Amino acid sequence: MPMQAHEIEELIRASFPDAQIEVQGNDGVHMAAMVVDPSFKGMNRVQQQRAVYAALKGKMDGSNGELHALALTTRAPE
Repeated sequence: MPMQAHEIEELIRASFPDAQIEVQGNDGVHMAAMVVDPSFKGMNRVQQQRAVYAALKGKMDGSNGELHALALTTRAPE
C-alpha cells in the first residue's frame, strides 16, 4: 500500500523531533522530502541521507517496499 506524505513525515519526525520537515508528492509512491536538522551538523550529505533513510524503517526496502522513490534533500540549519 503506498505511503502518504503525513506517514513519511511521522516516521522521519520520530527520529528527528526538532527537524524542519517538508514532504511533497501525491501519488504515494514517488515522493520528495526536505529535512533540516541540527544533528546533521558535521555530517556529510551521504551520512545525513543514510540517517533519514534509516528513520524510514525499511519502507523503501527492495521492490516490495511501500515507498518506491524518495528524492531527499538534507542539511543542517544555517
